[in-house]
Amino acid sequence: MELTTTQIVALSGFGGGVVLGLAARVGRFCTMGALEDAFLGDDRRRLRSWGLAIAVAIAVTQVLAAAGIFDLRHSIYLPTSFPWLGAIAGGLMFGVGMALVGTCGFGTLARIGGGDLRSVVTFLVMAVSAYMAMRGLTGVARQWLVDPFTVSFEATGGMALDGVVNRLLGLDTGPAVGLSIAGALLAWAVRDAAFRRERRLVASGLAVGLVIAAGWVATALAGSNPFQPQRLESFTFVRPLGDALVYLMTFSGASLTFGIGSVLGVVCGAFAGALFKREFRWEACDDVRELRRHMSGAFLMGTGGIMAFGCTIGQGITAASALAISAPVVMLSIAIGARLGIAWLVEGSLAGLFERYRLPRDG
Repeated sequence: MELTTTQIVALSGFGGGVVLGLAARVGRFCTMGALEDAFLGDDRRRLRSWGLAIAVAIAVTQVLAAAGIFDLRHSIYLPTSFPWLGAIAGGLMFGVGMALVGTCGFGTLARIGGGDLRSVVTFLVMAVSAYMAMRGLTGVARQWLVDPFTVSFEATGGMALDGVVNRLLGLDTGPAVGLSIAGALLAWAVRDAAFRRERRLVASGLAVGLVIAAGWVATALAGSNPFQPQRLESFTFVRPLGDALVYLMTFSGASLTFGIGSVLGVVCGAFAGALFKREFRWEACDDVRELRRHMSGAFLMGTGGIMAFGCTIGQGITAASALAISAPVVMLSIAIGARLGIAWLVEGSLAGLFERYRLPRDG
């Protein structure tokens, strides 16, 4: 049986998702875990794994783009206007929600693969709230309150950092800007001997970075079919959760996408990883308070992720690989939101956070 272009793209997403799921379960690749280690334990090894993943994704993606394999200007991350308020507010919401849940959308799928029933609830709430923020009641509020606040990048043809640099210098730097950023991140990641000794963290960082670049290649090559054109994209885990839920409910009237394939792939990869490590076990909420915290956090992540045009994977690595200016803005906002959420959960208020960093409580 000959596969359609849509099926090929979905299978590509599924294959990459399997690798990502394995990286999460076996390689301990987790955004929230990395931030918790850094904030509470001064341990940046998992954060360096993230830096390595971003470095690899940027380097490979920029070289392939320079070779003409795909044109990143066709992706959703490089429009000519930057919705800065949505990036900041959405990132803060996502970060706080991530702290309440204990993981992001990608981590939620990885936990489902390990038998965590709490994450099934998180998935459902996050999927519904993401669709609400796109087309529902919260979407109307987003259009009125957030979307009008933008910065124009029409002069550079999009909000890619290399385009801005080229405009300022008046020349074409090729992949030099991206490779410079990748080199700096790589140097920071591998300078720590403790991180270099953690082979699982190094391997997971390398694998995630390569998978992100492979996502661009898969959708670009398959999307070149003029009879079944596909959107140029790579991995992200906000809207695809909603798309996957709609697909499961309306199978006969819906089409497979790269994002749906990736969602299913992460769950399957995490399931395989949990079995391999003998960590699969059924888990549920201890009480109503925990369930309420997970549902609240999931709503914040679904809503904030749409406002910010991505999550820790979508903006943190995929958009970063395209050198989107939104990536560092969103990720910094997510990190700040996560730190506020952690302070609230651990200490019951933000007072300890102010004292730790010696910030004046009155602003």
